[in-house]
Amino acid sequence: MVSLTIKLPEAVKQLLEREARQSGKSVSALIREAVAVRLRKSTAGGSLYDRTRDLCGAGASGRPDLATNREVFREFGE
Repeated sequence: MVSLTIKLPEAVKQLLEREARQSGKSVSALIREAVAVRLRKSTAGGSLYDRTRDLCGAGASGRPDLATNREVFREFGE
């Protein structure tokens, strides 16, 4: 691993230290995790599915034929 120096507001440093104590992790580990999560969520790359994977299936209608049943769209847009 390489070392990196960053500057943080005092309030953020205190929050990090408190979270480190509560979680039993080091401040460095918390920062590494946060950076990794942010980079995974970045919209700079990957497919639309990769970027919205957590949303897939979130709006289940209970209708397995929504994509093919024209009856569902009869009054749509009126």
